[in-house]
Amino acid sequence: MAVEFKNSMTKENLMRAFAGESQARNRYTIAAKEARKQNLYVVEAVFRFTADQEKEHAEIFYNHLCELSGENVHIDGTYPIDLSQDVAKLLRLAQHNEYEEHDDVYLHFAEVAREEGFQKAAGSFQLIADIEKTHGDRFGMFAELLEQNRLFVSDVETSWMCLECGYIYTGKTVPEKCPVCHNDRGYFVRMQLAPYTGA
Repeated sequence: MAVEFKNSMTKENLMRAFAGESQARNRYTIAAKEARKQNLYVVEAVFRFTADQEKEHAEIFYNHLCELSGENVHIDGTYPIDLSQDVAKLLRLAQHNEYEEHDDVYLHFAEVAREEGFQKAAGSFQLIADIEKTHGDRFGMFAELLEQNRLFVSDVETSWMCLECGYIYTGKTVPEKCPVCHNDRGYFVRMQLAPYTGA
């Protein structure tokens, strides 16, 4: 049943998604600061990397609203308060929220958009839902490493990269400081998780 965009639920869902993604970006930058305070620079990088992707999602949803430029869209909604000094808990909260966006929110929004005749918006909701699942998986993986005290320790010889200078170290436990740039061990990440390495 095609409806006019200005009278659609899709218009409101796009604004809800824009608000949610904007808030997620800010929550993740706040969580990144907490990780940095605790010298968990690799976790800070994960939060900031994801925050940048959330900003892009917000822009995609916002651009679907361009024909309403200059107008206001009233929405209501509930949004999480994820404040903690426990970085593993912040990762678990982020994981939960990302899975909720994937499982409950965006797939439903995609269905509504299809029913109302807005296929491009439906496509954005569907594709971004899949990305949110990836975000949730990533947050969960790092939470598990932290919870098990295995973020910088492995049972087997492992290659690790310093995210600050690129030094590659091989061993079961990362050094307290990078021997090249002398930064804290918190910059080390397993090579298979290092960006752009193809490991």
